[in-house]
Amino acid sequence: MKARPFRRVQFLIDCGGYELIKDYKISSNYDDMDFKKIHAFISSSYWAKNIPSKILETAIQNSMCFGVFSNTNEQVGFARVITDKATYAYLADVFIAEEHRGKGLSKLIIESILRHPQLQGLRRFSLVTNGAQSLYRKFGFNNLAHPDWSMEIIQPDIYLKPFTTSV
Repeated sequence: MKARPFRRVQFLIDCGGYELIKDYKISSNYDDMDFKKIHAFISSSYWAKNIPSKILETAIQNSMCFGVFSNTNEQVGFARVITDKATYAYLADVFIAEEHRGKGLSKLIIESILRHPQLQGLRRFSLVTNGAQSLYRKFGFNNLAHPDWSMEIIQPDIYLKPFTTSV
């Protein structure tokens, strides 16, 4: 992921009528992402505290990534989607840097993700959040219709323990 001059992403142009927030743009180009900034934020988050950079790098490489960039090309937000691009998608690792919050950027990135051509016609789009339910409800996300149908293996402290990985 190297620094490159920002260029307007074609899918935003194709969406017709979509307006970017003044002085901010979205990119889904992997090469535009600032991995050091992304890792710094996510590794200090409540959901992935201390995630090793190699694990996060692998996760990002295997996801559709979306970044929010200022007019100076500084990355100020991020989200990724884990998907088969046909039936299912999972929204993860969404953040906006604290100094850029309150400007509608979280709405901008979510709307950009949901309008992306490769994420249309999915049967299910899910996420997990601890406190941002009201944001996601604005975009059609709801509580699980059948929570008793859902199961998970959860290891919330996995990055706090030493381990080896093959990634």
